[in-house]
Amino acid sequence: MNISSEQEMIKCGRDFADTLKPRENEAIVIELVGDVGAGKTTFVRGLAEGLGVKEAVTSPSFTISKTYARPGGSLVHYDFYRLNEPGLMSEDLEEKIANPKNIIVLEWSESVQDILPENHIKITINYNDDDTREVNYENIS
Repeated sequence: MNISSEQEMIKCGRDFADTLKPRENEAIVIELVGDVGAGKTTFVRGLAEGLGVKEAVTSPSFTISKTYARPGGSLVHYDFYRLNEPGLMSEDLEEKIANPKNIIVLEWSESVQDILPENHIKITINYNDDDTREVNYENIS
């Protein structure tokens, strides 16, 4: 899917929210992959809107994680960009994954790959030469 504006990226996130199906034993985990400025947090803003989050979604780059209330649970947004080693955040992430009422989105998740559940969603956002972005979804199992 090619995205040419911020509004289209938000709509992409909202539309993606409609595809999510609750899981019985663990959280839904979404791994976002893309360069700095690719639109990952913009996608999360749309996802949050689609999930019924009322708060404004901002990048967790400096706080590492932010939790937003949504009907039926929480949306937890992590950004591990500034961490070479997740430290205590790995324990926090494991606790969040154990709660099936959570939907978890991770940016820059390389340092926590061993914690991610076997069954998660990977979304890759790539820049195109014409300044559009291409969004690809993949179920990892």
